Amino acid sequence: MPARIRRDDQVIVITGKDKGKTGRVLRVEPEKDRVYVEGLNIVKRHQRPTPGRPDSVAGVIEREGGIHVSNVALLDPKDNKPTRVGIEIHEGRRFRVARRSGTRID
Repeated sequence: MPARIRRDDQVIVITGKDKGKTGRVLRVEPEKDRVYVEGLNIVKRHQRPTPGRPDSVAGVIEREGGIHVSNVALLDPKDNKPTRVGIEIHEGRRFRVARRSGTRID
């Protein structure tokens, strides 16, 4: 099964605390069905300074948390609205296609 959402795609969150917000996918974890979106689902982690490592960051660190892939939708490149993703085979190659407008994504 090809990945429907990939790194650097523009997505919109369709459920949860960040519903309606959009962002760029930073990384995808297909084995856990999670995507990490830039600036969304910010989680805080309290971290102690590591002894022996002067460059270690201490304090409260904020970074993006994972969002389940079913809670995000790809943005259609034509009109920036959420769309489902289809697969089109052309000359033996697979392409992702926006179901909303029919345009190729990659």
